[in-house]
Amino acid sequence: MSIRHGLLALLERGPRYGSQLRTEFESRTGSTWPLNVGQVYTTLNRLERDGMVAQGGEDAAGHTLYAITDSGRAELRTWFEKPVDRTSPARDELAIKLAMAVGAPGVDIRDVIQSQRRHTVKAMQDYTRLKAQALLAVEGGGARERDDVAWLLVLEQLIFQTEAEARWLDHCESRLIRLSGTAAAGTTSGTRTAAAAPAAPASSTAPVAPAAPGTPAS
Repeated sequence: MSIRHGLLALLERGPRYGSQLRTEFESRTGSTWPLNVGQVYTTLNRLERDGMVAQGGEDAAGHTLYAITDSGRAELRTWFEKPVDRTSPARDELAIKLAMAVGAPGVDIRDVIQSQRRHTVKAMQDYTRLKAQALLAVEGGGARERDDVAWLLVLEQLIFQTEAEARWLDHCESRLIRLSGTAAAGTTSGTRTAAAAPAAPASSTAPVAPAAPGTPAS
């Protein structure tokens, strides 16, 4: 998630102060990725250092306002136009957990999968309920329609993501069952092969007794 570019996008609509930016960011994303004021001001300081925002006076309440610069607008346009890079995917805790659970002593990976599946299905149900509420808000229109549409898009992404996760968990379980069956079949086959192997044949040549001392060899 790019907080940096999210704040630039909000500032393009006009000067804002820190806590206002936090509120609008969370409103636009439905608090899916909550921010604290410290994060916002740290990011604003870096943007100001890079020449992408500038302080633009204060509002009536004495809040310091920040405004986007031409460099900030150019950075924002580049961000909107450039695809999100997938060559270095973000670390996924669930994928790491399952990878480490393979062969871990005392861990049944299928129990891990089943526990996660229950959580994923519950999350999908919650997102679907929130989507229905968001659709009603969008259809009803109003002053917050833009935020409602943005939140709806975020919710649908979360729904697709959890659906994909549920399918992946099913695939992992099936894969483990197949691998377990293949390993068991290989072990059984090896045991049968060893049991059926014929014993080594006895030598057809009888052992020759050693000659008595003083007896010439024939």
